[in-house]
Amino acid sequence: MDGADGFESGGVAACRCGAVRAGTGSAGAGRAGGPQWLDRRLWRVLGDLGFFALRVPEADGGVGLGLPEAVLVFEEAGRVLLPGPLIATHLAAGAVPGAATGETVVAAVDGGLVEWLAQADVVLGDATAAVPLRSLDPLTPLHRVPVRVADPVASLLTAAEQLGTATRVCELAAQHARVRQQFGRPIGTFQAVAHLCAGILVRAETARAAVYAAAVTADPADIAAARILADEAAVRGARDCLQVHGGMGFTWESEVHLHLKRAWVRTQRAGGVTESEELLATALTPGAA
Repeated sequence: MDGADGFESGGVAACRCGAVRAGTGSAGAGRAGGPQWLDRRLWRVLGDLGFFALRVPEADGGVGLGLPEAVLVFEEAGRVLLPGPLIATHLAAGAVPGAATGETVVAAVDGGLVEWLAQADVVLGDATAAVPLRSLDPLTPLHRVPVRVADPVASLLTAAEQLGTATRVCELAAQHARVRQQFGRPIGTFQAVAHLCAGILVRAETARAAVYAAAVTADPADIAAARILADEAAVRGARDCLQVHGGMGFTWESEVHLHLKRAWVRTQRAGGVTESEELLATALTPGAA
């Protein structure tokens, strides 16, 4: 947890707030392809913090940590809605010059999609036939490609980001339920709202156990299970959080709808529910025809 705390205290949250506000308020946000810029200052800050070089050996100039630590950091990245091709650049560190330091932005084909294609310095995978899509998330420009590429580590880091979203929407729902008054009492005292908040918490903590376990074992079946649970915790948690907030949750002053949109986009990456369910079923029934 110290890595996540240091990551947050390093000023990344402040950069994230500026990026989110500028991106959602720009004329290009939400159009086909999404925003037309990437915050290079944010990218350099992440590089200075060791975000991308986290798993690069110390002998090669990296931080020298492992997958469990990376999961903690990406969980925090999901919690604060950090934009950009974070996973692609992190996985390219040590292989693509400048990726580890944040000087180079790397995008990659992931599940038939490429995020931040036009803004990347380097693109991994065949994106020659990429077609721009209208992105639901105002801070994730998308292109579709005719091939699907999957990486178990990328899927696990996506699960970590989803866990961060699930954690954050749980905090937001509980906070709003405590302070929002209706009929002279906090709405959190009403059973329907309390059950929504409890469900968000249960799904988030269940996903947390699975994601942390998969980070230790790095087993494909464990990663598939973690991804299934994390996707559900993020999407359903954000939807229930939106229900707790009511109409306020749809406004640009609220971050709730941004968490839901980002969670929806992440589910389209490789290793989503269908792929993970098939992988998990195969692992659990090795003798089946």
